[in-house]
Amino acid sequence: MTQDEIVVSVVLPAYNEEAAIGGVLDGLVAVLAPLRLPYELIVVDDGSTDGTAAVCRARSDVQLISHPRNRGTGAARTTGVRAARGSIILMTDADGTYGTEPIPAMIAAMERCDMIIGARDKEMGTIAWLRALAKNFIRALASYLTRTRIPDLNSGLRVIKRERVLEFLRILPNTHSWVSTITMAMLSSGYPVEWMRVDYHKRIGKSSFHPITDTYNYLSLVVRAITYFDPLRVFLPVTLGMLLVGFGKAIYDIITYKWHFAPSTVMLVLTAVQIGAIGLLADLIVRRSKL
Repeated sequence: MTQDEIVVSVVLPAYNEEAAIGGVLDGLVAVLAPLRLPYELIVVDDGSTDGTAAVCRARSDVQLISHPRNRGTGAARTTGVRAARGSIILMTDADGTYGTEPIPAMIAAMERCDMIIGARDKEMGTIAWLRALAKNFIRALASYLTRTRIPDLNSGLRVIKRERVLEFLRILPNTHSWVSTITMAMLSSGYPVEWMRVDYHKRIGKSSFHPITDTYNYLSLVVRAITYFDPLRVFLPVTLGMLLVGFGKAIYDIITYKWHFAPSTVMLVLTAVQIGAIGLLADLIVRRSKL
C-alpha cells in the first residue's frame, strides 16, 4: 500500500507484552480486514526487555518502532502518531484488556465526531478498588472542569482523527496521562467527542501502572490541562471561595473587634484578589493565543 492509500493507522504502544501482543494483533486484523479500508499496524516497543519486539518482527504486516529505553506509554503513543500515515488513528492497549468487536462501529463514528472513546464497563487493574476510587474522583473533577459528563477519561481504546492529535501533540505527556490529556484538550476546544460502552478484561501480564505516582500524574495533568485551555474554570472558584471566607471573617471582626480587622482577614481578601487577577491574566493569554 502507498502512503495515500492508508486510511486507518493502528498505534499499539507495548512494554513487555510478549504474552499478549500476538493475540491482540490477530484480533485487530480479524476486524479490520473485512472493512476494506487500507490500514497499517504500528507497534511502538517502548524499551521492552522480553520478546515483544521478536513477536512483532516475525509478522510481515507489522511496522515495528523501538525505543532504546523505556520512555513511557505516552511517549510511545506520540511516536506512533508521528509515524502514522492514515487520517484516522486507532489506539488500543497491547495487553488484551480491550476486545476488538466495537472497532468497526468506532471507525464508522468518525463521520460524525472527531474522537470516540471506549468507555470501560469496570475496573480490572491491580488494586482495582483503589484505582476505581481515584479514577472516579479525577473523572468527576475533569467533568466539572470541562462542563461535560465524562464516562471514561483515560481509556486506552479510542479512534481519533490524526489532524486533531497533531494539533495537541506539543502538550501531551510521556506518561499514562497521555490519553487523559488528549480527552481534556479535545473537550476544552469544543471538538465533538463521543463514548461507546465496551467490555474490559483482565490484562495478560504485569501492569506498568503505579497506583500512587500515576494517580498523582493524572490529577495534576487534569488541572494543568484545563488551566491551559480554560483557566478561569480553576481560578474563579478559588477566588470566590477565598473572598467568601474573607468577607465572612470581616463581618466577624466588625462584630467582635468593633471594626478592627485582623491581619488574617486582610490577607485572605488580598490573596483572593491576587488569585483572581492571575486568573484573568491567564484567561487573556489563552484567548489571545487562539487568535
